[in-house]
Amino acid sequence: MTRMLPCLAAALTIAAAIDPARAQALFNPDEAPAGTYTIDSKETLVRYGTIHMGINEFWGTFPGAKGTLVIDPKSLDGAKLDVAVPIATVSTTNKDLDTQLVSSTFFDAAKYPEMRFVSTSVSRTGPTTAKVAGDLTLHGVTKPIVLDATFTGAGPNQFSKVFTIGFKAQGQINRSEFGIAKWVPVISDATTINISAAFEKK
Repeated sequence: MTRMLPCLAAALTIAAAIDPARAQALFNPDEAPAGTYTIDSKETLVRYGTIHMGINEFWGTFPGAKGTLVIDPKSLDGAKLDVAVPIATVSTTNKDLDTQLVSSTFFDAAKYPEMRFVSTSVSRTGPTTAKVAGDLTLHGVTKPIVLDATFTGAGPNQFSKVFTIGFKAQGQINRSEFGIAKWVPVISDATTINISAAFEKK
């Protein structure tokens, strides 16, 4: 019982810090203010997926993304996105594999320390969705890709009080086109990209 008291006190402190009047998130992207936003690296994650031996999907994650989003939700075609993701942060459930992934066998983090996506166009496809075309630079190779993006919500962060806007996005590449062809086709060439991103207004 005595151990539970500090946990309960901490929970009550957190709850007290949240202002119920400001707790309502926006789910209409047109209500979000236009401007420049920066990635909240602590709340953003990039994940890749490949098919392992034709049997199951295997994932790896890249935390630590940095970048900016310039956006006017009411004029989405003018949006600009520039995001860089550190390669050395890659993490899977297999520590030996993590070591291989950052080596020259795969991503070669020493030579190519980051992957970068820079948008070239944004086209709205629905009330909360858009296609984001851009150039992905990975392993020293730059190629165009398209991400299917979905607005997931916006509002003041209840702890920092900074207005934050959230998106998820999906895309796919063939990793061999970026010079990462080890173990194809035992491990699929087709590689999915899934992103969950939070951007804070400057």
